Amino acid sequence: MLEFKSPLEAFLYWETKQADKIFLNQPIDRKQVSYTYREAGLESRKIARYLKELKLPEKSKVAILSKNCAHWIMADLAIMMAGCVSVPIYPTLNADTIAYILNHSEAKAIIIGKLDNYAAQKEAIKNIPKIGISLYGIQEENSWETIVNTTIALKDIAVLKGEDLMTIIYTSGTTGVPKGVMHKVSSFAQVARTGVAIIALPDYPRLFSYLPLSHIAERVGIEMQGLFRGASFTFPESLETFAADLEKVQPHVFFAVPRIYAKFKEKILESIPQRKLDFILSIPILKSYFKNKLKKKLGLRKAHIIFSGAAPLAVSLMEWYQKLGITIYQAYGMTEDCALSHFNLPNNNIFGSVGKPLLGVTGKLNEVGEICIKSNCLMLGYYKMPDETQASFDSEGFLKTGDIGEYNHDYLFITGRIKDQFKTDKGKYIAPAPIELELLKNSAIEQICVVGMGIPQPIALITLSESAKKLSHSDLEKSLSKSLQHINPTLEKHEKIEKFVIMKEDWTMENGLLTPTLKTKRNQIEKIHQSKYSIWFKQKETVIYEK
Repeated sequence: MLEFKSPLEAFLYWETKQADKIFLNQPIDRKQVSYTYREAGLESRKIARYLKELKLPEKSKVAILSKNCAHWIMADLAIMMAGCVSVPIYPTLNADTIAYILNHSEAKAIIIGKLDNYAAQKEAIKNIPKIGISLYGIQEENSWETIVNTTIALKDIAVLKGEDLMTIIYTSGTTGVPKGVMHKVSSFAQVARTGVAIIALPDYPRLFSYLPLSHIAERVGIEMQGLFRGASFTFPESLETFAADLEKVQPHVFFAVPRIYAKFKEKILESIPQRKLDFILSIPILKSYFKNKLKKKLGLRKAHIIFSGAAPLAVSLMEWYQKLGITIYQAYGMTEDCALSHFNLPNNNIFGSVGKPLLGVTGKLNEVGEICIKSNCLMLGYYKMPDETQASFDSEGFLKTGDIGEYNHDYLFITGRIKDQFKTDKGKYIAPAPIELELLKNSAIEQICVVGMGIPQPIALITLSESAKKLSHSDLEKSLSKSLQHINPTLEKHEKIEKFVIMKEDWTMENGLLTPTLKTKRNQIEKIHQSKYSIWFKQKETVIYEK
């Protein structure tokens, strides 16, 4: 295995070894715009020279505001080549949050790429040089294309040292303001090398990048793996073309968050009802043909590994996919540990677990059952937040994750988050995550948040799946009541769910109730609805519709 010491060193190696192979595939208006390793390296060097010519202070922060695209990765390479520190920004953030991150990180320049609504975000970017990418319709004072056409490539590119600060990744903010997690070069290199060592892929693998590259999981699990393996990357053109783009690429690795797997299942069942699916899978000669055809249609026919992260994945969903010949491996990590933590692996996979500690990782549970992690890849700290940094580590240097869990034969099972626990007015603590996962077995439920502060028993706030929205109220209420009849006998008396409350609008990134990685923002949901809990609780109906 090639022991690259930095992502930049890895790219430079593959740029020399396979200069004319396609590195980046960017669909535009359903046509593929491709960049070879040589072409991408040249464009990155020219942008790096432009950054150097701005005469910025050494190791300045340079932001990237863009959806995943070819230029995101070229921008990242350019920032490294210039010896600067990248500050990736989620492309869905509002202007106020973007302004906060730019100001807090002290970003000296920004590269602006593929966005859905730049007009609403533009006001956030003031008093720093802006590089806009015209290919995606971003017209700014400095054009990426003009720089590439008029600038000489930088020759003396930076040599990155292991202890150099490489990036500041701002957390997606399920609670409070975003915090800037600082990571050094060697952390990214170690995580990438670990991935190469434990996951066998063909030479020059195909990768499909669609989850935000501003999130640690996609950054290390897809971008870094691709750079260290000499891969080709393809990006979806839009949400509407996502399924077709994925089917065309047939990547060798597929990574998704639980909500995406739930969406895939819903789409499959829209075409093939469960009863018909069960019948097909019961006939041996049909089963094999059907599984292969379905995997190809999903874009997973060539995937050597399919994994899930960022939130717990219901065992029932994993078992459903297993019957289709699709094994999903759960991984566990967070921004603060550079996603080097626990991972289920082929021939070593236990449903419901997030796997064993990876090589170089030590895990333990503290006195309250909180999962604590130690490795060489832990964050340097939160940028300009020394008190928060100190509070995140224990006296032995372990990172306190905020997650509660338990170990069984070295396999870690996550049972909830400390901050998600709440007390009903009976004074008993409730961990909502296991209850939510069990209730999500009901395909009528799209999203769920079990709450109960100030009322005698917990209630479940839910949004409906697309298929459930087509049901009559009577059929929907029967289905939800059946879920309560199934789960409540398995719960302690104080945990039993009193009723469902169906939200009148979905929780989305746009209304601030989902993070960019599709996790529910519990604190925001509670802030909006907590005053109504007692009113809903007193209503006699088991299923209530928010008005």
